[in-house]
Amino acid sequence: MKYSLLPLIFILSFNGMYVYANEDTHAHANKDVHIHKEMSDGSTIRIDQARLNSFSDGLEGAKILVVSVKGMVCDFCARGIEKTFKRDSDLLKIDVDLDFGKVLIAYKATAKVDENSIATKIRDNGQEVVKIDTLQ
Repeated sequence: MKYSLLPLIFILSFNGMYVYANEDTHAHANKDVHIHKEMSDGSTIRIDQARLNSFSDGLEGAKILVVSVKGMVCDFCARGIEKTFKRDSDLLKIDVDLDFGKVLIAYKATAKVDENSIATKIRDNGQEVVKIDTLQ
């Protein structure tokens, strides 16, 4: 009985590898197709395009950051990050994407964004910042 889940685990693992094989656009189970977004430094980042579009609606001129985070594994992690950042008066909007390990943060255009402070807030919540990108 304990071995009956092994084939299922293998299939799910293999499916995950196949999904990430296409590097331009691809879909995930029960997710919209997304495109890799170009960042201000010319690099690309994998993020759900529909989610990003929804997030950035009405935020013209705002400073939008995409924070890649390691260690976000549950809704509790996500809510902790949101709660921490919502205390910032320059914050316009925040969205935590557990599927991609990203935190979308929008600040007022006049805000002075301190990446070290962002990394500290996330580290204090128990996760690690891998990279902080600014959208073009």
